[in-house]
Amino acid sequence: MGRATIRTRFARLYGQRDLRVETADLAEPGEGEVLLKIAAGGICGSDLHYYQDGGFGPVRVCEPIIPGHEASGYVAALGTNVSGLAIGALVAVNPSQPCGNCRFCREDTPIHCLNMRFMGSAMRLPHAQGMFRDWLVVPASQCFPAGTLAGAGEAACSEPLAVCLHAVAQAGDLVGKHVLVTGAGPIGVLVIAAARHAGAETIVVSDLADGALERAMAMGATTVLNIRRDPLALAPFEAEKGQFDLAFECSAAEPALRSAIATVKPHGLIVQVGVTGEIVLPLSALVGKELRLVGSQRFDVEFARAVDLIATRRIDVRPIISHEFPIEQAASAFEQAGDRSVACKVQLVFPD
Repeated sequence: MGRATIRTRFARLYGQRDLRVETADLAEPGEGEVLLKIAAGGICGSDLHYYQDGGFGPVRVCEPIIPGHEASGYVAALGTNVSGLAIGALVAVNPSQPCGNCRFCREDTPIHCLNMRFMGSAMRLPHAQGMFRDWLVVPASQCFPAGTLAGAGEAACSEPLAVCLHAVAQAGDLVGKHVLVTGAGPIGVLVIAAARHAGAETIVVSDLADGALERAMAMGATTVLNIRRDPLALAPFEAEKGQFDLAFECSAAEPALRSAIATVKPHGLIVQVGVTGEIVLPLSALVGKELRLVGSQRFDVEFARAVDLIATRRIDVRPIISHEFPIEQAASAFEQAGDRSVACKVQLVFPD
C-alpha cells in the first residue's frame, strides 16, 4: 500500500477552555495498522477536567493534546498483515496501550503497566494523543468488531462500560445482593447496568440531580434518592449497622463515601470508582464494621466483554447518550458536558 495522505480534522486542547478544531495530513496505515473513519467519541470526566481546569490532581495538560478515549469508527483501510477485520465494519477502539515488557505486564496485570500509553491522556510527556478526529490510524489489535445491531454511539460507550465491568468484578458474586451506588453520572449509571446484569437483587442509587436519577432507573436501579432535596434519604439504611451488602462509590464526593461507610453492613465491601483528591474518612466506622474498601481503575479483558454486551444489547446503553455535537462544535459539546443538570454522556459525532 502506498503512503498517500488524507486530511483529517481534530479537536486539540491548548489550555483551559481553549479547544480548537484543526486539520492535518494523516498517512495511510502501515503494517499491523488500521485506518478508521471515526464515527462517535464520548466526552469523559477526565476530558472535561482537562478542558475546565487544565487537569485533575497531579495530572496537568502541559502541551497541546487531542482528547478522547471513548470512540468507535468504521474500518476504511487495512495495512499489511492485518486479519479479522473487514472493510466497513464498525469497531470500538481500546485506548489502552500497555508496554508488554514491564514488571506488571509480565505479571499479567497490564492495568498497572509502568509505561502505559492511554490515548487522550496527559499523564505522561509527551501526552498520548486521543481520538476526537475524523480519521485515525491505530494498531489493529486495539479494534474490536461491534456488530451491526448497535449504533456507533453505543459502541463508543464500550470504554466506560469496561471500566464499570472491572469495578463490578472487584465485588465478586452479586447474585441476590443489595447494592448502593452513590453518584449517577455516566460511570454510575453504567455501574448500575453492570450490577443488574451481574444479578444484583436491589440497587439503591443516590445523586443530587433528578435527571441523573431518571437515567439510573432506566439503567436498572430499583430505588433512587435525591439527597439534595432530602439530605437524610439514606439514613434509614444505616439501621442495625447497615443494610447494604456492598456499595459502589462513583461520585468522588466525601459525603457520599461517608454514607457508604454508614450504610454498608459489617464485613461488607465498598468499591471506590470515582476519583478525587484527598478526603477525610471516619476510620473508626471503617474499622469497627470491618469493612473492605477497594479501589478500581480502568480495565483489561473487560473491554472485549463490554463490546460484546453492547453489540448484542444485553446491556443497552442508549439511555445514557444525552447529546451529540458535530466536531466543528467541539467547544459547545464540552460546555454541554459540564452541565450535569441535563447532560449525561455527550458525544462528538463525525459524519462523512
